[in-house]
Amino acid sequence: QVQLVESGGGLVQAGGSLRLSCAASGRTFSNNAMGWFRQAPGKEREFVSAISWSGSTAYTNSVKGRFTISRDNAKNTVYLQMNSLKPEDTAVYYCAANGARRSPIRVGMSFYDYWGQGTQVTVSS
Repeated sequence: QVQLVESGGGLVQAGGSLRLSCAASGRTFSNNAMGWFRQAPGKEREFVSAISWSGSTAYTNSVKGRFTISRDNAKNTVYLQMNSLKPEDTAVYYCAANGARRSPIRVGMSFYDYWGQGTQVTVSS
């Protein structure tokens, strides 16, 4: 059974940093695209960042220059380093993985086959 488990969320003041982790189990995702999405209260889930099997990355405009996605294939884990956090970054953050080998990055939710349960990030002003 495939599982994606996020960790690292919490409460931080504006300007602070957090690093989210997403540990995968049940299969290897070293040759798969993985991504991060977030959902704020009352809003739809939105794309945040993604990383391809080859290490190419993509970010939504609002986090460019502040967030960095990375992966450790030996640990079957993807990370999201979040710096200079703003109150508008407050949301539940979800990790996602695509099931097809060596697929390019996509930003749409339907591209991703596996999802974690989410981790809460709260940024206070």
